[in-house]
Formats: sequence, structure tokens, C-alpha cells
Amino acid sequence: MIDLHTHTVFSDGELIPFELIRRAENMGYTALAITDHMDASNIDFIIPRIVKAIEKIKPTVSMEILPGAEITHAPPELIPDLVKEARRLGAKVIVVHGETIVEPVKKGTNKAAIQAGADIIAHPGLISTEDLLSAKEKNVFLEITARKGHSLSNGYVAKEAMRFGVPLCINTDSHSPSDLITKETAKNILLAAGIEENRIDSVFENSRHLIERLLRRA
Repeated sequence: MIDLHTHTVFSDGELIPFELIRRAENMGYTALAITDHMDASNIDFIIPRIVKAIEKIKPTVSMEILPGAEITHAPPELIPDLVKEARRLGAKVIVVHGETIVEPVKKGTNKAAIQAGADIIAHPGLISTEDLLSAKEKNVFLEITARKGHSLSNGYVAKEAMRFGVPLCINTDSHSPSDLITKETAKNILLAAGIEENRIDSVFENSRHLIERLLRRA
């Protein structure tokens, strides 16, 4: 399992980074990104601490671990500067909290995140055709999520992404130990979203290719 969207006590998660990493490793994860919620108020506090934790524990574990950020409920016009700031502070994976149908995310967030060069749009909801085409052009990944509530639009996201050839990945948006999943559960979530079985492996491969791209950029 590769999971590029998780949370710790630095935002609204239940676990400190070391425990999240250990639990994921024990479940057979091969890669993990820690992407706590942040905006202009806490971005400079959270990212350096995630980076420090990962630097300390990385030599002791068998999986790839990446520091990241989930830019959350930021006004669209502020997203470009926040993406740049997150990268400057050491975040390798930039997730933007997309236009989920279960929260009042400001319209235009998906578009701003794609144009700003975010890596993943989390739970992008009823993403428009214009934004789908832009995501394809810029190679921005759309997330199929295991998170309850946000997952309500998985079917739409999967159908439209496959229709236009936009890269998909699957993440947990974990906030607690019980949110972590096995690869088999991830497969079932993808199937339930309407992704054909012969295309499941390509979604998993997308996450691996994204990690390779991010590490090359570093």
C-alpha cells in the first residue's frame, strides 16, 4: 500500500509521526506521506517538524516516507503562494483539500490548486470538465479516497478521470489508526468506485510513479 495523504497530531490526527509510521509499516505499507492540514497560520510550524521526524526515523524503517502538506480551506487566490511556501519549507508532497461535497470548500479551489502545481487534489468532488482537462495537462493527480464522507463522490471522480485520462491515486486521508488500510481493501474501494479490475494495478502504479517524480524533483 502506498498512501500519500495522512494526518498526525500536528493537525487533527490522533497519532504522533513515529507511531503513524510504525503502524503503517506493520500493515505492509511500502510508502507513506504525512500531509497535515495547514494554512498561512501554521505552515511554518508544521512542515519543519514533519521533516525533522522523518529525517530521524527514516534510516530505521523499510518504507519510503515523505514530508508533505494538505493546504486546507485556503481561499483560491492564496493557494499559489502556499504551495510555494510549503515546497520551500521542505514538503515533498503537496495535497490540496479539494471541493468535497461534504464541506463548504470555496468554489475555484480545484482550479487554483491545479494551476499552482499541486501534486494531488484530495477528494475533488464534482470536478468540472475544464479542471479535469487542466489536471491532465499538468499531470496533477486526483484522489480516490477511503475517507468516509469524502468518498461519496469517488464514483464520479473515477468515471470522469478515466474518461479524460487524468491520473488517479488512492489514499486514506487517515486521522486514526483504524483509517489505515491494506492493499486488498484499497483494491475493493477502487472496484466500488467503478474502476475495472484490469485497471486497478495502474492506479497503484501511478502512486509509485508520482513518488519517483517527487524524489527526482528533490
